[in-house]
Amino acid sequence: MTIRQRLAALIITVSLALVGVLLQASVAQSAVPKMTKEELRAKLDSPDVVIVDVRLGRDWKASEEKIKGAVRVDPEAVESLAAKYPKDKTLVLYCA
Repeated sequence: MTIRQRLAALIITVSLALVGVLLQASVAQSAVPKMTKEELRAKLDSPDVVIVDVRLGRDWKASEEKIKGAVRVDPEAVESLAAKYPKDKTLVLYCA
């Protein structure tokens, strides 16, 4: 195999891997429902909704704006949320 053929094979392999990663990210992102701030505002007083602020600690501390009533959780601990709240609660994760 010539150098040109090896280079072409490498480029094709890297391109296919990149497409695979992008497709996975797109599918994962589209599987998570999103809501607008207006939709969230309408749910703020609902006892069935728990707003969880999962911003990094430095981002949370630096922010002047925080959602009233939100629970602050370290992003590393998000997986434990399912066990902490009843299944009939709607968890809204804020990570902007």
